[in-house]
Amino acid sequence: MPQHASTARICRDCDGFPTVAITTGTRHADGTRATLRITCPTCKGTGTTTPAASFARAGR
Repeated sequence: MPQHASTARICRDCDGFPTVAITTGTRHADGTRATLRITCPTCKGTGTTTPAASFARAGR
């Protein structure tokens, strides 16, 4: 039996990795690295996108 592709709508900007930690290059006093947590602005941290709205034609 052929398997169908999943229909998960993964965000095209972050590829499903909505939050990342970026090191700043500096260290805290205890020796750990200073990091910034950045969230994908497109999907707002969910990793998925909503389907595009379908436009209905009105008139003739």
